[in-house]
This record gives sequence, C-alpha cells and structure tokens, in this order.
Amino acid sequence: MIDPAVTAPFLAATVTLGGAGAAKLLKPEDTAGALRAAGLPLGRGAVRVGAVAEVVVAAAAVVWPGPLTGSLVAASYAAFSVFVIVALRKGWPLASCGCFGRPDTRPTAAHAALDAAAAGGAIWWAITAPATMGPVFSHAPWAGGPLVLVTLLIAGLAYLIWTNPIASGALK
Repeated sequence: MIDPAVTAPFLAATVTLGGAGAAKLLKPEDTAGALRAAGLPLGRGAVRVGAVAEVVVAAAAVVWPGPLTGSLVAASYAAFSVFVIVALRKGWPLASCGCFGRPDTRPTAAHAALDAAAAGGAIWWAITAPATMGPVFSHAPWAGGPLVLVTLLIAGLAYLIWTNPIASGALK
C-alpha cells in the first residue's frame, strides 16, 4: 500500500528539484555567483551541467521511483542543505543562492531546514518506494487527484519559503 504521507512530500521535492534545475538552465548567473562567493570558480556552463543533472534526477525519480532515484533526490537536497549551512556559518556574501535561476533570497536557516526535510523525505521514500508510480495513482482515491493537489500545494509552499524576500531580510 502506498503511503500518501511519504508520497506527496517526495513528489513535491522531486517536482521542485526539476523546476529549479529547469530555471537554472535558463538563468544560471545567480547560482554561478553564489558558487564564486563560496570560493568555487565555477561558471554558467558548470551550473548548467548541474541543472541538467537536477532535471534528469527529477524525471527519473518520477518515471522509475525506487531506492536509487529516491537516494539521488535525497543526495541532491542534502548537498543543498550542506551548502546553505556552510554559507550561513562562514558568512559568505550571498545575495541569492540562485536556487531558482533568478534573484530570490539569500540563504536562511529556514532554507537549510527545508532542504534537510526534503532530503529526509526522499530517504524515507527510497526505503519504502514502490517499483512504479502506477500503484500510487491506481490505489489512491479519485485516481490520485488529491495526491497531485497536495503535491502541488507542498511544492508551492516550499517555493514560497525558498524565495521569500521577507524571510531573508531583503525587505527590512
């Protein structure tokens, strides 16, 4: 039996990962700037390679859910969480982390916590995942419609936290 308490957060994290990767493909400048501020001399090309990896991991996690793809989603978010925590501790002058390929917010503790929560949810999914997404929707009420709505709601709220200029202090 598929557990919606595991499935919706995992799908939300996966959709958000793919969306952020797609955004960075189009506008890699802010992420490249954040990496340079961290002392990593990586340019837009390297950011685009990473963005393609995010999109591929997200797509694979939806098409072939399971321990491997769940682990890849978890590893992505764990890396983001570590980057944000290190940026906060070292006081790197980041105006934006570039998560969504546009000026959004500088890294915050809420950002790191949300990344860590997404990693945890993906680990949970990796441990309990079905072999295909088919059972997720065939066993869900109304062919998975409510699951899709909850997934989109979670992803939308996460996006708002990650890009909230008030939470980052940008509007103070």
